[in-house]
Amino acid sequence: MKKDRIFWGTVAPLAAILSSVLLVSIILMLRGANPIEIFQVMISYGFDPRNLVSELNQTTAYYLAGVAAAIGFKMLLFNIGIDGQYRMGAFFGAVVGAAVSLPPVLHVLLIVITAMLAGGLWAAIAGYLKVRRGVSEVISNIMLNFIAAAIIAFLLGENLLGILPEGSQNVQTRPIPVSGQMPTFKMFNGEVYSFLFVAILVGIAYWIMLNKTVFGFNLRATGLSFRAARSSGVNAPGMIFITTVLSGAIAGLVGLGTLLSDTHSYSMAFPSGFAFTGLSLALLGRNHPVGIFFAAFLWSFLERAAPVLEYEGVPPEIVIVMQGTIVLSIVIAYEVVARINLRQQQRAVGKVNVELAKESK
Repeated sequence: MKKDRIFWGTVAPLAAILSSVLLVSIILMLRGANPIEIFQVMISYGFDPRNLVSELNQTTAYYLAGVAAAIGFKMLLFNIGIDGQYRMGAFFGAVVGAAVSLPPVLHVLLIVITAMLAGGLWAAIAGYLKVRRGVSEVISNIMLNFIAAAIIAFLLGENLLGILPEGSQNVQTRPIPVSGQMPTFKMFNGEVYSFLFVAILVGIAYWIMLNKTVFGFNLRATGLSFRAARSSGVNAPGMIFITTVLSGAIAGLVGLGTLLSDTHSYSMAFPSGFAFTGLSLALLGRNHPVGIFFAAFLWSFLERAAPVLEYEGVPPEIVIVMQGTIVLSIVIAYEVVARINLRQQQRAVGKVNVELAKESK
């Protein structure tokens, strides 16, 4: 059974990717382009050493967003508030980091803890509304994303927590001192964020928590059946709340790679859209830390390779079509796999019943 799960867990995402490639190939042929040549250009450009650095740095952020979404999925929660939680984490991490002076390791640790607290507390609002008031986490998180952006824009005013550097029109927080910055390391002729290792540790901790702890067992049990978990003594509402907060805390780390190793300050120029990306990556990676990593790299690779398509006369938006098709295909593929597994289990139970009937005779 374990081999079957691994087999179908591998086949499903590969089938989704191949389906996307097939659809995009048809679109390219309708435009008069050669799909093979276009894909060769994308692969050549995407695996260029200079571009691999950017892809790895982007993969770090996407991976953390995917893990945050996966934690929610395990509880059947749709954490579409990752965008707001990430912004809160990066903003308050930058503010606190710029306001204190500590030894290097402690300074970075304080920023990381602050970001996790900010993201977790912001997610706690949706968790409270879900548990106490029965409000859908989707609706509350969508609203909270807009509220988070508005609050940060207000606090970034020059008379509050923001500054306007000379020669710039981009308001930002005060810069984090050197003691609060994380180094980069040379790879592929570029500078890769060392926060990549933190993301890897988060993935390992997520796997251990989910598979080797009582909390992880209760989380999975509650996600499978709320009523059954509650009947067996699990505090299901409490588990929902804690899982929501934990997902938000991980989301608060999404922007720290850029903050600590690149910009050293927060501004409204920080990217958005991590919510939908994180949810897509969790689906594609089937909520497994290794699968999410490869999904995050694939997303970063496609986005980095998109601009070169303009030189080939192909709109770069074709990458968005590919990403969307992958998501739709993976949902369909996993549903097919679930039905195949169900049939296999029914057959196995049927065989056992037949054997028991023969023995009873």
